[in-house]
Amino acid sequence: MSRFRELFPRPGTLIAVCHLPPLPDYPGSPGMDAIRAHALADLAALEAAGFDAMLVENEHDRPHRVTAEPATVEAMHDITAATVRAAGSIIVGCEILLNDPHASLAVCRGAGGRFVRTDYFVDRMTRPEYGEFEINPEALIAFRREIKAQDVLILADIQVKYATMVEKRTLQESARLAALNEADAVVVTGRETGDAPTVGQLREARAGVAGSGRDVPVLVGSGLAPDNAEELLAECDGAIVGSSLMTDGRMDPDKLRQLLSAAGALRR
Repeated sequence: MSRFRELFPRPGTLIAVCHLPPLPDYPGSPGMDAIRAHALADLAALEAAGFDAMLVENEHDRPHRVTAEPATVEAMHDITAATVRAAGSIIVGCEILLNDPHASLAVCRGAGGRFVRTDYFVDRMTRPEYGEFEINPEALIAFRREIKAQDVLILADIQVKYATMVEKRTLQESARLAALNEADAVVVTGRETGDAPTVGQLREARAGVAGSGRDVPVLVGSGLAPDNAEELLAECDGAIVGSSLMTDGRMDPDKLRQLLSAAGALRR
C-alpha cells in the first residue's frame, strides 16, 4: 500500500487549502495573532464538516517570492505548528509559495505536519513574471532524507496551472516521471484557479502512473465543485480544494457541506 493510502485510507480524500492572510513580512499583514486565529477557525470548520486534511498556504503573500525569506519560514512554522497542535481528526500539511519545496519540507517536518504540496517537481516550466523554475526532484528527495522527513509526503503537481512547459511532453509522461521520482501523489490541475482538469486528463495521468509500476494516487488540484465532484472523484483518488470552499477568504460551512454531500457516495 502506498504511503498516501496509509495516511488517507478513505476513498475520495478531500484536502482543503487554508489561504492565510499576508504574513508579517508582507504589506497589509494583520499580524501573527490574527493569522493564527484565521488558520484555527478554518481548521475548526473543516473538522466539523468532516474533511480529511488542511493544507496551510501563504496564498496572500503578494507578490509571491520564488524562494522564501527567513521571516516567511518562521511565520509558516509558527502557524503550521499551532494548527497541528489544535488538530483532532484533521491531517495538516503546508506549502510555501511560490516554488520553495525545500522550505515547505523543513517547516512541515519541524511543525509536525504530514505532507507538502509542490507546484513544480519534474516539469521544466516558466511564467513571464518569474522566468523558468528550478526543477530537481532528486535533490528534493535527498533533502527529505537528509532532514529525516521521510514521513512527510510530497504531493507533486504536473504541468501546473498558470505556467508554460519549456520542454513539451504528454501529461501521461509527466505523471510517469513524477511517480518514478518518488512523488507520493500526482496532482492534476486545469489552466487556472477554479478550472478543473478533464476526465481525460485524469485518465491520462493514471495511465502514466501505471506505466511507472508504482502505486501513486492521482489528485485533482483545481476546480473541484459540487457540480463536478462525483464525475471527477470517480476517476481519481481525491482532491485539493481551495477557493470554491470559501466566502471572503474563509471556510464557508455551507460550501463545505455542499461539496461533501456531492462527494458522499465516493467516500464510503
